[in-house]
Amino acid sequence: VFPGNSNADSVVHHKFLHSVKARFLRFVPLKWNAGGRIGLRVEVFGCSYKSDVADFDGRSSLLYRFNQKLMSTFKDVISLKFKSMQGDGVLFHGEGQRGDYITLELQRGRLSLHINLGDYNLHLSNSHTFVTLGSLLDDQHWHSVLIERFNKQVNFTVDKHTQHFRTKGDSDHLDIDYELSFGGIPVPGKPGTFQRKNFHGCIENLYYNGVNIIDLAKRRKPQIYTVGNVTFSCSEQPIVPITFVSTSQSYLLLPGTPQIDGLSVSFQFRTWNRDGLLLFTKLSENSGPLLVYLRGGRLTLLIQKETENPVEISEGTSLHDGLWHSVNINARRHRITLTLDNNAATAGHATTVSRIYSGNSYYFGGCPDNFTDSQCLNPITAFQGCMRLIFIDNQPKDLLLVQQGSLGNFSDLRIDLCGIKDRCLPDYCEHGGKCSQSWTTFYCDCNDTGYTGATCHNSLYEQSCEAYRHQGKTSGFFYVDSDGSGPLGPLRVFCNITEDKIWTTVQHNNTGLTRVRGADAEKPYTMSFHYNSSAEQLEALISSAEYCEQEATYHCRKSRLLNTPNGMPFAWWVGRANEKHLYWGGSLPGIQQCACGLEESCLDMRYFCNCDADREEWTNDTGLLAFKEHLPVTQIVITDANRSNSEAAWKIGPLRCYGDRQFWNAASFNTEASYLHFPTFHAEVSADISFFFKTTAVSGVFLENLGIKDFIRVEISSPKEITFSIDVGNGPTEATVQSPTPLNDNQWHYVRAERNLKQTSLQVDNLPKKVLEAPAEGHFRLQLNSQLFVGGTASRQKGFLGCIRSLHLNGQKLDLEERAKTTPGVKPGCPGHCSSYGNLCHNGGKCVEKYNGYSCDCTNSAYEGPFCKAEVSALFEAGTSITYIFQEPYPVTKNASTSSSAIYADAVMSRENIAFSFLTAHAPSLLLYINTYFHEYLAVILSKNGNLQVRYKLSKDGLLIFTIDSGNFANRELHHVKITREGRELIIQVDQVLKLKHNFSEIDFKAIKSLTLGKVTDSLSLDPEVSKANTYGFTGCLSSVQYNHVAPLKAALRHPSVAPVTVKGSLTESSCASLMEADVNTVTTIYSSSDPFGKADEREPLTNAVRSDSAVIGGVIAVVIFIIFCVIAIMSRFLYQHKQAHRSSQTKEKEYPENLESSFKADIDLQNTVSECKREYFI
Repeated sequence: VFPGNSNADSVVHHKFLHSVKARFLRFVPLKWNAGGRIGLRVEVFGCSYKSDVADFDGRSSLLYRFNQKLMSTFKDVISLKFKSMQGDGVLFHGEGQRGDYITLELQRGRLSLHINLGDYNLHLSNSHTFVTLGSLLDDQHWHSVLIERFNKQVNFTVDKHTQHFRTKGDSDHLDIDYELSFGGIPVPGKPGTFQRKNFHGCIENLYYNGVNIIDLAKRRKPQIYTVGNVTFSCSEQPIVPITFVSTSQSYLLLPGTPQIDGLSVSFQFRTWNRDGLLLFTKLSENSGPLLVYLRGGRLTLLIQKETENPVEISEGTSLHDGLWHSVNINARRHRITLTLDNNAATAGHATTVSRIYSGNSYYFGGCPDNFTDSQCLNPITAFQGCMRLIFIDNQPKDLLLVQQGSLGNFSDLRIDLCGIKDRCLPDYCEHGGKCSQSWTTFYCDCNDTGYTGATCHNSLYEQSCEAYRHQGKTSGFFYVDSDGSGPLGPLRVFCNITEDKIWTTVQHNNTGLTRVRGADAEKPYTMSFHYNSSAEQLEALISSAEYCEQEATYHCRKSRLLNTPNGMPFAWWVGRANEKHLYWGGSLPGIQQCACGLEESCLDMRYFCNCDADREEWTNDTGLLAFKEHLPVTQIVITDANRSNSEAAWKIGPLRCYGDRQFWNAASFNTEASYLHFPTFHAEVSADISFFFKTTAVSGVFLENLGIKDFIRVEISSPKEITFSIDVGNGPTEATVQSPTPLNDNQWHYVRAERNLKQTSLQVDNLPKKVLEAPAEGHFRLQLNSQLFVGGTASRQKGFLGCIRSLHLNGQKLDLEERAKTTPGVKPGCPGHCSSYGNLCHNGGKCVEKYNGYSCDCTNSAYEGPFCKAEVSALFEAGTSITYIFQEPYPVTKNASTSSSAIYADAVMSRENIAFSFLTAHAPSLLLYINTYFHEYLAVILSKNGNLQVRYKLSKDGLLIFTIDSGNFANRELHHVKITREGRELIIQVDQVLKLKHNFSEIDFKAIKSLTLGKVTDSLSLDPEVSKANTYGFTGCLSSVQYNHVAPLKAALRHPSVAPVTVKGSLTESSCASLMEADVNTVTTIYSSSDPFGKADEREPLTNAVRSDSAVIGGVIAVVIFIIFCVIAIMSRFLYQHKQAHRSSQTKEKEYPENLESSFKADIDLQNTVSECKREYFI
């Protein structure tokens, strides 16, 4: 509907969504002028049009016969227009004896092009090409088709929608024998073809390679042979469709002849909706109401009677496919039949007890809005779709009479029009999302695409490993999507998140060392590398990184590498742009050298690579390829490994990159008139904008882009509001998110604004997303033409004061820092990241500011890793101990009453903050022990029944014992202990639960001497219980031990040569958390023969073992002593060296064999062979 002017002078212009191409225009006034007069002035311009039309009745065709037997073409151009009521039919077909063929046909209302170039084996070949375009092409409207082929490249166009593709196979030419057929395949069962339905409809202006086929047929030229009845005018079939528009008000009421013995109703429908009422009629003679409806895309007929069981027939599936489907309902006496799509073989039948008599009223599509009309009941939603060819009592109903008001009644219908639209054409589901639709909208199924959102626009994955680190993730395999919502898909990489530099690793198909023999210039050795990703994905990953590298290693024996700088190289590698590179790892581009050439350290100073010295012995050239524009390595070529004794081995490492150039890319806007400008933001149907900001201003525009009428803008409109405004021609739309707290708090906040054909949305931090549904009709293309303004507006008003970083538009990264370097009033970068992200440093880690981000300093934390969250843990045996020595305070040695100096302030504690985790199966055990120079101590032990005890020995209060008796903690599970004492208050927490809280007289630990984990070597001042626990030491796993600012376990494992720490016995780094996942069921009742704590009775840990085994053990000891004396002279030196090597290997950090930890997982009571001596010594 287009409103006109309200006076006699003004002119009203209306902008169409699409161009209009028609032969006839009809202007329908809908509303009369209130003043009683109306006038219409329209200017229409057109062009002359020549039309040659042929009408095919479904049993006819035209054959175009060639002058020679074979028509072989490298180029073909075929154009035509057609219209049809049928959804299936062949428009043209041609084939050759070598297997070539080309076929254009309607299939289910879509146009399909089948083509094969020169493959004789029709069934086994993969060279057949099949492309489908268009939808709802059986709508009785003209549709244009253009097919252009040049060799293997084909352009297929239907109604201005074009698909470009290449044919499969090796051939470039199309060989057609004898003839081309138009309108159908005249002889079913023709060799190499399928039996298909002929075309029923009209074809206009049919041209094949410049030949007007219909003109030749009209002039009865001998090249054209006519099969069946082909006429040269397009007959208009008097079919009047109707459209049911509304789900609440649309219906059609048609009269019938009542009380006829039986029933006969038929009609055709098409819809996208799964549910809807098609027909309701109340049968005469109390036969009950009859309903025909769609539910879940399945057709159902239902007769409901009060005195009988309901009669139900269901037919078909997925009938909401937009195609025309015919429904026939026939009843006679006690039998009723439902036939779908004229398929009598699959018709449904049912019988009723009473006879069926026709009613006098038939409601199609729905019921009247007034529910008082008991003649129509609708148990399901109303029908939205089209109907045609309605017959009642075998009589057709003229729907034009309904429109004129002389037949039946209706509401909210469109008569003489089927208003169905295919909202999935064009397909606006992105990234491979599957489109489905209803009558009013479309839906996108994003499963298995890696994307989400209404149109599958948003990537599920972060754009870099740096972003995963920012979320607190640990090392592992992740998918990264370097261009976000852009066309490139996600890429699986390994993120090494263990240090400040977050490394991204991409593996290829051959990262091992590969030997080469027999290669020369005539038969070079080549190896291509595949990264399980496209070249564009890798290029995006590399471009966004700060630094990338690949290690290149070349081992050689009489196998030269690069030759002299002026000579032809014997080996080279190919990079990203398929360019040959003549430099090796460690060198620079453009220099035919290796790393040793730059360092002037080659074996032969006459050459610039070690291998070029051509020595008989093995040597190598190894270095890093780090010029990003050349990476990754895609191929290596070797040509000098075919001489006598010549051999080479190469290795190209994985692609490794670190840094995200965009994540911390920021700009600071210092004046309201300052802004950054970028090229126009092109996002006609889909747009997303994301960035971080921080400010203290109350308002300001983050981003703006203008068109003639359209615009897009994101701004902070008040301290608690962010607004996203957009206009695509239908009037401004605003999405606003309100925050409960001010957003101008100088902290980083995240904003993501998105617009697509279905909705407009705005997300701020983790606040609820604001979503506005887009109108179903109207303008939908966002057309912008000005520059993109960031941090301000074109009017230089309402500018933004603050920082913006990591700005992305449709996945593309805008380099704010580079543009800010040359813009007045804007500075690159933005300081103050710790104020927002300092809380990401855990467990006492300290946030450290950096120019492009922040880092966590874990020096005083018992944890490590980029966020101080990675546990530091180790396996202890019964004799293992770690002792952290505090420096001896001078005043203590000279005068006990003198306070310690400031440098030893930590040795006098008015508080204890102790935290650690442990896992063990043994009790009693000594976990932690702290002593002072005044013979005071604090001990944490497990008693023999597994209870946790904290024992203080103090000079004033004597021995204080605090027992946590809530269970057996020696149960092979990881427990977390936190002990806090400040002044008089002591708090003990186990597994995050408060177990004990105690107040006692104020105490101080004076002059702390040492802290010990595990077995204490100096045990003279221990009370009996602690001494007994110390006898057993600790066997199990300790993790993340913290005492105030000291981390003794971390010091022993990470800095044993620097920290004041002493390690005795076996100490193996491990993960307590991973050990907890191990299957410990096998060790709950089984004890190792070397385990001195395996007992048959928990109440008598040793007595039974001595009684039962004393005789056997005595005999064993005698035999062992005899053997030892016999071989002592020979083995003494060997045993001594073995013992020394064993002890040194135990204290090395991170050098333990992998099977040590795995054996602990299999049996938590792990003991090495030294434990045999422990058991014997104890007995």
